[in-house]
Amino acid sequence: MKNQPLPLTLKRSSTACSTAGDFSDVRIARRSLLALTLLSASVPVVLLTSGCIPLVVGGAIASGSMIALDRRTSGAQLEDEGIELRASNRLRSAIGERAHINVTSYNRQVLVTGEVPSASDKQLAEQTVRQTENVVSVVNELAVLGNSTLAQRTSDVLVTGRVRAMLIDARDLQSSAFKVVTERGTTFLMGRVTQREADRATQIAQGVSGVQKVVRIFELLTEQQLMQMQPNRAPASTAQAVPVAVP
Repeated sequence: MKNQPLPLTLKRSSTACSTAGDFSDVRIARRSLLALTLLSASVPVVLLTSGCIPLVVGGAIASGSMIALDRRTSGAQLEDEGIELRASNRLRSAIGERAHINVTSYNRQVLVTGEVPSASDKQLAEQTVRQTENVVSVVNELAVLGNSTLAQRTSDVLVTGRVRAMLIDARDLQSSAFKVVTERGTTFLMGRVTQREADRATQIAQGVSGVQKVVRIFELLTEQQLMQMQPNRAPASTAQAVPVAVP
């Protein structure tokens, strides 16, 4: 009789979300999850976070299918995690705790969101991220404002969760093709998608309670490219992603 694989659970102990000093434990846990999934798709892996929305991909459990359905290569996914960690650490060293900055990388194209106290800090943040190894392009959406409050950040987390849930429910979309980030009511959509998928995801996000504006940062594919694309085989793009605000 074969031994049944045991589920493996990863937990992070921190309760803080989206703060300048909480990068390392989240990134390490996510990298561990991805590496373990690559090693054995037969072992179910669940990442539980305390105080944040749990990682849910295509249902309740992240498994080998998460890697297969992502339109980035497994190497690009790991590289994106590394970019986020390295860029966050460099930003913390360059700017310190006076700013609230989030770094999101998708296929080596990096979205920078949050608040900084001055225009010079905004420019410094962008330069710091651009100089991070393997970064292809940077979309700087930092606002020169005081740091957002805990209530505002909590609201953004909830909005992101609602958008993700709606994308999962949409039967005409592959939810794992999208990455969703919300900052001060503005929802950013990232991913490698067709024009049809981009328009449909935008329509869905616009209808979610709490979304004030949608900004699309997509790498567009043709329908033929999508049909020909084998799971986990698409190379990282060298094209510049251009954000498009949708009123």
